[in-house]
Amino acid sequence: MEKHSRILKLSAAAPEGGKQRRSVVDKDSTKEKRKQSHYEALGMIPIEEECFSDSVKPKALKANKVKIRYANTYRLEPHNKLQDHLVRDKAQAILTNRLQQAKYDGVSSPSLCASISEEILKAVKELGFDRYKYVVLVLIVEKADQAINVASRWVWDVERDTWVSAKCETRTFIALALVMACYYE
Repeated sequence: MEKHSRILKLSAAAPEGGKQRRSVVDKDSTKEKRKQSHYEALGMIPIEEECFSDSVKPKALKANKVKIRYANTYRLEPHNKLQDHLVRDKAQAILTNRLQQAKYDGVSSPSLCASISEEILKAVKELGFDRYKYVVLVLIVEKADQAINVASRWVWDVERDTWVSAKCETRTFIALALVMACYYE
């Protein structure tokens, strides 16, 4: 108690110029400093001190708006779960329509694969399954009395991730479309 009273006595004494010095324990100044440091930490300008009309808003206020962050839902399942049969039917229909009358050509096959995979990807996204990311792979292989093995490795969640394949076979080639749907939280 003794130290506190000494501080107040020292601060109450007026300097030679006639003005009184502020108290070390001045409540208004500490509140003001706290308020100022709070605004500085958030990178904001205190709006209550400034008055602006509705029609004129300075650019500084627009830049200093704080982005709203929403809480995590902790939802582990999609609302609209992927249905394999719908994706398979859509991919099969696109393959059949695009490749029904085509003949194998080694030069144009890569661009044909790319356009078919983009078309399948758009069609699958239109089905509206939420929280899935898709990988679409289309292979066109010439028939030359050979076998084909397709293998891939993924980090896979068995409960939520899935894949679908569709095949179209003509006299000159075999086309295979793989659609992998990975659940995205």
